[in-house]
Amino acid sequence: MSYSGDVTVGGPPDTRELTTLTITKVAVGPMDNNAYLLRCRRTGEQLLIDAANEAPRLLELAGPAGLATVVTTHQHMDHWVALEEVVTTTGAASLAHPADADGLPLVTATVADGDRITVGDGELEVVHLVGHTPGSIALLHRDPDGVAHLFTGDSLFPGGVGNTRGDQRDFTSLIDDVEHKLFDRLPDDTWFYPGHGRDSTLGAERPALPAWRARGW
Repeated sequence: MSYSGDVTVGGPPDTRELTTLTITKVAVGPMDNNAYLLRCRRTGEQLLIDAANEAPRLLELAGPAGLATVVTTHQHMDHWVALEEVVTTTGAASLAHPADADGLPLVTATVADGDRITVGDGELEVVHLVGHTPGSIALLHRDPDGVAHLFTGDSLFPGGVGNTRGDQRDFTSLIDDVEHKLFDRLPDDTWFYPGHGRDSTLGAERPALPAWRARGW
């Protein structure tokens, strides 16, 4: 079956095969968060994006191969409830941006804009997006034989950027970063995977950028 990215809490995960990596998306409760398990197809090394909740389910998803790395996209609690249990159980490295690291229960190293995180033969580029939180990050994987894949946390969703709680300075920062660091750099066929809900492509969302900026949220 082809990948759709439509997952529900308590439902089955959805898996996508890329050239170097396999992406498995799962939804966990109670706040309908997405977590993403990335596996190198050659080495079997695995990385988890956002140990949001339901630690036993995430550990089962990782299976006996375990985890080399867990990356937390930002400091909001619904994205790291399972972090300490998952990292303690697997011995994985726990990575986050330094501006959000103090808000997390367990961080073993920090990453900054432009850093590369490896998953076996695969690579993720860290993109720092300021506004939803000071240390929010997206993770970019460029498939050598396909489209770019972007994990955006809560900074970009189908229909708009992440919540900035009515703070216009944070909103301007976030939409500027999203526009210049993501939309200006990456092609329309870039597929993005948000922290909640359905996936989309940059091309599907690009025409709405002026309307997002004008409405201020």
